[in-house]
Amino acid sequence: MRSRAEFVNRGVAAAIVDAPSDQQSGMDDTFRLGEQHHTDITAVVADLRKRVPGVPLFLVGTSRGTVSAAALGRRLDSAVDGTVLTATLFRAGRGMGQQGLSGFDFPTIKSPLLFAHHRHDGCAHTPYGDAARLADKYPLVSVSGGLPAKSAPCEALSEHGFLGREAGTVEAIVNWMLKKPFSREIE
Repeated sequence: MRSRAEFVNRGVAAAIVDAPSDQQSGMDDTFRLGEQHHTDITAVVADLRKRVPGVPLFLVGTSRGTVSAAALGRRLDSAVDGTVLTATLFRAGRGMGQQGLSGFDFPTIKSPLLFAHHRHDGCAHTPYGDAARLADKYPLVSVSGGLPAKSAPCEALSEHGFLGREAGTVEAIVNWMLKKPFSREIE
């Protein structure tokens, strides 16, 4: 959500979807991967298609939101124009229902798929190496540098949230969405 203005400044409408009213305590990964989340977001996608007809629609997820974006990208298929996963939650977390995308079959996402990841993301659940291993199959925006962390490694105000590199990262993502040349290295 911190980068919403970066998308808007580049001419991209950004709709931010939060937890549904029946999940106010948060959405675990079981919910994110499940049918009810798909039903909810299908309605959001239909509404967005009415509000902004004729424009491409992409799913973008960051960290735990990548679980939603990947699962929905797979299920929505051609209803979306692509999926972007940033700081992807490749590894399972603690607790029931927190499997992340461990074991996820990324080729089941039929629309174009982009990964964006900070090389020095310190979150144990989102290692850069897991994204780099997929770079031969999917485009990857690799980010370096930025501002010193102001939060814990798995929080937004660190490399995990691209702190100080938001503008360049969003520019690369938007250019990819618009089928323009995009930077694969943000330094």
